[in-house]
Amino acid sequence: MNLISENATVLLIGGSRGLGYAIAAEYIHRGSRVVATVRGTGRTALHELQDSDRGHLEIEHLDINAPEQLHALRDRLNAHRFDLLFVNAGVASDQEVTTADVTTQEFTRLMVTNALSPMRAIESLGELVDPDGTIGIMSSGQGSIANNERRGGFEIYRASKSALNQLMRSYAARHHGDNRTLLLMAPGWVKTELGGPGARLTVSESIPSLVTTMDAQRGRAGLHYLDYLGKTVAW
Repeated sequence: MNLISENATVLLIGGSRGLGYAIAAEYIHRGSRVVATVRGTGRTALHELQDSDRGHLEIEHLDINAPEQLHALRDRLNAHRFDLLFVNAGVASDQEVTTADVTTQEFTRLMVTNALSPMRAIESLGELVDPDGTIGIMSSGQGSIANNERRGGFEIYRASKSALNQLMRSYAARHHGDNRTLLLMAPGWVKTELGGPGARLTVSESIPSLVTTMDAQRGRAGLHYLDYLGKTVAW
């Protein structure tokens, strides 16, 4: 059992499927208590997990792109305090679409969902995190500007994750001196609905290591951009 995760309290934004669901399941497996959000009102895999979790999982509803829902969630959770706030939100784009042919609507969709809305969640919910806790967001290795030299592709998705990284860096600068750990996590290329069937990693190869990495960073104040194995990703 991971002693950091055991009895920890986790607020997970975006836990109904894919990597978010796997993170919720991993923390519950390690003995944490998790509050996780789903976007819709229908039954999800997270509800199935709740049926067998022995009271370790609470489910809240949130469309991360709806500020009024975010504010309402903040009000509902006002009495709670968490060891970890982790925001898992993201949509993909066509690999071949470039700035030459992307529509303004599609560009806006990615920037709002992948960059603006996750940061709004951090701004709204961050004060629910203990002074020595952790605030993290699911980024991507494709958000690295330094590493974008040969393969290219996914231009708009890359740009949205780079924007997220920059916004989180600005957040860290504004909160200079805060003792909380700030994380941008790159899970690797994972076989999910977003990552596709040709991805290099399975969920079980990525997420347990990602959770272990996040736990290991607790107490390290400041912003860290890391992959799921704990290696620093170049900005």
